[in-house]
Amino acid sequence: MADKHGKQAPNTPNASESELREMNVEELRDEAKKAGIGGTSGMKKDELVQALVRAGGGDTGEAPEDMGAGPEGGKVRRGPQSSDSLKYSQEVTSPDEEPEREGRSLVTTHHEVIRQWAEARNAVPATVGGTEHGEHLGVLRFDFGGEEGDLKHVSWEEWFKTFDERGLNFIYQEQRSDGRQSNFFRLENPGREDA
Repeated sequence: MADKHGKQAPNTPNASESELREMNVEELRDEAKKAGIGGTSGMKKDELVQALVRAGGGDTGEAPEDMGAGPEGGKVRRGPQSSDSLKYSQEVTSPDEEPEREGRSLVTTHHEVIRQWAEARNAVPATVGGTEHGEHLGVLRFDFGGEEGDLKHVSWEEWFKTFDERGLNFIYQEQRSDGRQSNFFRLENPGREDA
């Protein structure tokens, strides 16, 4: 069997992006469902192909992810509870990527992207006191130095460990549409409604 080159899709290890494009929409939706990609009913063919490629494994021809990428390699986590915010956000998989425009919603799982965003705002990783589950951290937040007395500072290592264990996405903005720095962020678990 000849080696396949190009981007591969999950559960279709021998299907390249071009082969995915030969599938009809219903076949693509079936593959997306097998890959755990939610919200496919409203997707067009090109969106389905791109979602499968983004969620894919196999030989993509890309270099190994850098050390700050986290277990998802900076790729967005998708699931049955993925929000519309996720659908319309620009995916950021490297600290070198820039927003397409001011005010653009962004999404990442890349640890270094998240850390740089927080540090640029003098934000410290934190958890909401009283929401802990035994030895596990509670609700994850950032302390921007405000008056929220219920925040408990934690290490980056603890924060990212919890972030990854919960399968979260970091949805955020760099700037508001008027160009001022934005502190907006939201954590989303695409596999659960109660994230």
